[in-house]
Amino acid sequence: MSFAPFVRSPRVRCRIALAVSLALAAGGAFAQVSRSTAVPAPQDTPYPGTLAVHVDASDTRQGIFRVHETIPVAPGKLTLLYPEWIPGDHSPSGPVAMLAGLKLSANGRPLAWTRDKYDVYAFHLDVPAGVSKLDADFEYLSPRRDGYEMTDRMLMLEWNKVSLYPAGHYTRGIRVVPSVTLPQGWRFGSALETGTQSGATTTFKPVSYNNLVDSPIYAGQYFKRVPLNEAGEAPVYLDVVADAPKYLEMTEPQLKAHRALASQAVKLFGSHHYDHYDFLFSLSEELAGNGLEHHQSSEGGMGADYFTAWADNAPNRDLLAHEFVHSWNGKFRRPADLATPNFNVPMGDSLLWVYEGQTQYWGYVLTARAGLWTPEQFRDALAMTAANYERNRPGLGWRTLEDTTNDATAAHREALPYRSWQMSEDYYSGGQMLWLAVDAKLRALTGDRKSLDDFARAFFGVDNGSYVTRTYTFDDVVAALDGVAKYDWAGFLRARAYALNPPLMDGLAAAGWKLVYTDTPSAYEKQYDSRPESPRHIYNFAWSIGLTLTKGGEINDVRWNGPAFKAGVSTGATVVAVNGQAYSSDVLKEAIAAAKTGTAPIQLLLKYQGNLRTVPVNYHGGLQYPHLQRIAGTPDYLDRIISAK
Repeated sequence: MSFAPFVRSPRVRCRIALAVSLALAAGGAFAQVSRSTAVPAPQDTPYPGTLAVHVDASDTRQGIFRVHETIPVAPGKLTLLYPEWIPGDHSPSGPVAMLAGLKLSANGRPLAWTRDKYDVYAFHLDVPAGVSKLDADFEYLSPRRDGYEMTDRMLMLEWNKVSLYPAGHYTRGIRVVPSVTLPQGWRFGSALETGTQSGATTTFKPVSYNNLVDSPIYAGQYFKRVPLNEAGEAPVYLDVVADAPKYLEMTEPQLKAHRALASQAVKLFGSHHYDHYDFLFSLSEELAGNGLEHHQSSEGGMGADYFTAWADNAPNRDLLAHEFVHSWNGKFRRPADLATPNFNVPMGDSLLWVYEGQTQYWGYVLTARAGLWTPEQFRDALAMTAANYERNRPGLGWRTLEDTTNDATAAHREALPYRSWQMSEDYYSGGQMLWLAVDAKLRALTGDRKSLDDFARAFFGVDNGSYVTRTYTFDDVVAALDGVAKYDWAGFLRARAYALNPPLMDGLAAAGWKLVYTDTPSAYEKQYDSRPESPRHIYNFAWSIGLTLTKGGEINDVRWNGPAFKAGVSTGATVVAVNGQAYSSDVLKEAIAAAKTGTAPIQLLLKYQGNLRTVPVNYHGGLQYPHLQRIAGTPDYLDRIISAK
């Protein structure tokens, strides 16, 4: 969920981002925690009977998903749960406030329910004698402003949002028959397997509730399914929904690169843990962008012109690779504190710097190996990430990388006033820098005979074809690294993940490259500035004056103790003028460049809370854009890392 080098936009969440798929490893240690003693703790016993969940998703005009469930029950007390801890979001983010109109009935008679006093995700009721089946009806009201989940041309259906399940059982032991009604003529992609079809209604084969939540649907008026591998292999498909038919068209080189992604991932891990895999991919200016992993599918969303403006949109093209890697790292192999028995037991995020950090690393690498990026684009993207950790993360002086694994829960992925100081889920890109250092170290220790590829195959590539999740701990990671090359890996990892001011830049030098800055952005970085029509576009001056701004001049972030911060500039303010000229990104660039040869401060006219004030920023370092440069006389491990297998 996944999810850019310096800030991953809401369109491409690498949360990206990560869902419970199939059976959990037997004997796993779970935290049986609830905020209410009235909610039964999950037990590893199958639920008697099979639930049926039907979703009518045909109301695209008003964005309403109408749900009918049939739940086998026995007389007595029953608690129904709405999923709270959503895998991939790493936080209690289930949108229970969007559930409305809940009605429970049995044998045609309404049954009263009561929401738990301390747990808003739990609904209690008494099942009368003689009742063996409960009917539940409600609506899920999808967002109607930002973050659309349904438009008049496409939709994304995530089952955790449109279902209730009985408490007291592991969700892997609850069987469900799901079905959906779509607008007439729409087609869909999903990891679910079709059972029967009647008109616009599709009924799927029975699955566990775990698998149901792990198998979303993308559907649309304009849909295309493209096979990405050869016959005889476990099929991998690219299921695309788009705003218009023209956006579904791809060139042969584009198709070749996406096919290479499927093959390069399997070559990396030497295994797969799916019967078939579906990239669910929306190309839209309306539907919410997304990046969320599942065991046999992934959710991804990009702008409508992903294919048609290919030459101009390299940024964020690593999304598909990132989410695909999660089938191995995060779904099949999962940190032990994330493997919970249901979706209402709190998850632990302490190893997200492995789960997300190494996935972020492999996402970049596989994007380059597949040819979705050129080597130059890979290096330029990595340069931007590295610059962030060299110049724009002073918060690592008071927080460790491991502590940022709490951010999804603590900050709920909301905007932060001073992100560079507060930090924000840096286990993604900071973890990426950590794993680059590990890869370079393995190569140095073995004379480039072994690398992180060997770790990936040994750690994630085991049990080919198995769907049973295997959990891991810090010690398991250390042992697997030791199996590739003996070293003090515990100390190496702790110095980077668990210590303040970690040496995250060391891996770049160890790979044979260094970070330099010039007054000209790379071709890759220029593409951020070439698409200012996006409402979420960010202009990045973080490495110079210390600001990032929206296209309208609103200050998105101020680098803590950077030049603008020291001058008293605040996030949330809007830059109205620069040195007396009406603000534009070009005007600000020109002012920063001119100040390099003068002594006068850069005058920013700011509007904030209804007031105007002029702030002089005493910065004379000129424009600063990151690039990678070879270190003469050293092995070029970076080039070898991205070489296709």
